[in-house]
Amino acid sequence: MSAADLLLRDATAMAEAVRAGAASATALVQASLERVDATDGRVNAFTAVLGERALRRAAQVDASLASTNGARTRELPLLGVPFAVKNLFDIAGLPTLAGSKIERQTAPARADAALVRRLERAGAVLVGALNMDEYAYGFTTENSHEGPTRNPHDLRRIAGGSSGGSGAAVAAGQVPLALGSDTNGSIRVPASLCGVFGLKPTFGRLPRTGSFPFVSSLDHLGPFARSARDLALVYDALQGPEDAGHPHDPGCAQRAVEPVSGVLAQGARGLRIGVLGGYFHQRAGAQALAAVDLVADALGSGVSRASVELPLVEAGRAAAFLITNAEGAALHLDDLRRRAHDFEPLSRDRFLAGALLPAAWVARAQRVRRVYAEAVARLFARYDILLAPATPSAATPIGAESFEVNGHVLPVRPNMGLLTQPFSCIGLPVCAVPVWGTHANQPNQPDLPVGVQVIAAPWREDLVLRVAAALEAAGVAHAPVAALSSEETPA
Repeated sequence: MSAADLLLRDATAMAEAVRAGAASATALVQASLERVDATDGRVNAFTAVLGERALRRAAQVDASLASTNGARTRELPLLGVPFAVKNLFDIAGLPTLAGSKIERQTAPARADAALVRRLERAGAVLVGALNMDEYAYGFTTENSHEGPTRNPHDLRRIAGGSSGGSGAAVAAGQVPLALGSDTNGSIRVPASLCGVFGLKPTFGRLPRTGSFPFVSSLDHLGPFARSARDLALVYDALQGPEDAGHPHDPGCAQRAVEPVSGVLAQGARGLRIGVLGGYFHQRAGAQALAAVDLVADALGSGVSRASVELPLVEAGRAAAFLITNAEGAALHLDDLRRRAHDFEPLSRDRFLAGALLPAAWVARAQRVRRVYAEAVARLFARYDILLAPATPSAATPIGAESFEVNGHVLPVRPNMGLLTQPFSCIGLPVCAVPVWGTHANQPNQPDLPVGVQVIAAPWREDLVLRVAAALEAAGVAHAPVAALSSEETPA
């Protein structure tokens, strides 16, 4: 199998091929760079391609395999696997853009972000930085500074956001793995719309050192992948307390590594699973609800068909909005005063609104957040897993200002994340799994993916990944590489 063909498989298969000598790290990385060159003019996932660095690193991996340390190198779980990161992760030698115009003028990062270092220690090779919404404030990645990232499965549509470049790069077969961030849904929304797997770990599970913050009390970092086993593999490589000698992320829980790859084969066996209704049913369209039904059917007898109500969910989402507005604005006050014209207009206006929020409102939002978290925690005495749609619909057209859900017309930018936001503000681990074929009873709808959220109690990433693996094994969740045509990018 050629390296180009291998690139269309998952990261586990790539690492196994390098380990067995069937491919070299250099050949894999070269294939990744060539695919980026051939496809990114249409997708626009990348903002920087690190060809020289990537090939140098791949050559080091190959040399290590051939050296006296070869046996140890062969044990690396992500041996020779190319990956890319949202451009809010520090990359040594590049300014950390965070999707903005303003940060282009900052000094280059002096070191890689903590999670970049961890993936490279696991044998992976960084090939570039990825597009995103400005300062991570959005759900569409229609970035006016870099241009919109296009959904590889339909180039006329959004990739989701704010980690849209990450979701699109994986769906386009440019890389099998990518890192993103999730504050209100910014991993799960692109995973849903681009048809890939995405993991938002428990808040504090992974160190954020070396990443540009959006809302420190809500920000999570996590991976995208094309298979559940890849998601588990990369999550295991990312885990662990902060590295000694590096700056400390005060939100990091400093937990020891708790590997999950070895438990995937247990699947959903013995788990108590509930389907969220109420808010999540009313605010999801037919395709999104059909995706949840397909998942519930595949999981069988472990699923309670009685609709589960998430208590205080609307109050929790409102609290998340206020906290996001206020904390996000506080970080940018100086630039809002001096350089307001250099912000994207929509980001600027929301930050300005956040700067004007009364402190009493924000304090009350934090109290609501705590009460809401306690109420949701009580649900996990009855259920191990909760299911909900990840987005209200499949991907909307680029430039669309609104979309319709159950007769209600909603603005796209704030509401593509209306089903993910309730879980971000209370820090739960969630895996978005990609589901296809939900258009069967809607002949006017295109066959595009819609994700389903698999949600567990804090620190139970093992459970959400077991369910993701079970759904993949059942053929319900899968992440095919987009069949990018040779046609011109739509206007």
